[in-house]
Amino acid sequence: MKPDYISITEQPIDYTALTERVRSNQCGAVVLFMGTVREMTSGRQTIALDYEVYPEMAQQMMRQLITEARDQWAIQVVAIEHRIGHLGLGEISVAIAVSSPHRNEAFEAGRFLIDRLKEIVPIWKKENWSDGTTEWEHPEIEAK
Repeated sequence: MKPDYISITEQPIDYTALTERVRSNQCGAVVLFMGTVREMTSGRQTIALDYEVYPEMAQQMMRQLITEARDQWAIQVVAIEHRIGHLGLGEISVAIAVSSPHRNEAFEAGRFLIDRLKEIVPIWKKENWSDGTTEWEHPEIEAK
């Protein structure tokens, strides 16, 4: 079995490579979630995002999330990559790939992983608004 993969990077996320990290002949399902920088947030125009992280704690918490997901669903391999630094519109900020013998487990585990990551992993983002203002947020307080 392939090992799980966790990465925090300043480089663009290669979602194809991330997906290949989890593919397996034992699994009939691979689910990929990608979070991208959107233009409109709560009625305000975003021009870019800046991400900062506490890397050691973030990686530890991501490993914990994978363990929690594995305790709940029959998943085989998980890959999580989060980008930090300055990101423009449309760029990928986070990607999570999950493989499982069956699709329901892959979908449910993938949703759990991104939802919990946004709630507890110490990664902060700064919204850079079109009016020149900025605002730091922890993802859990972001509008859904």
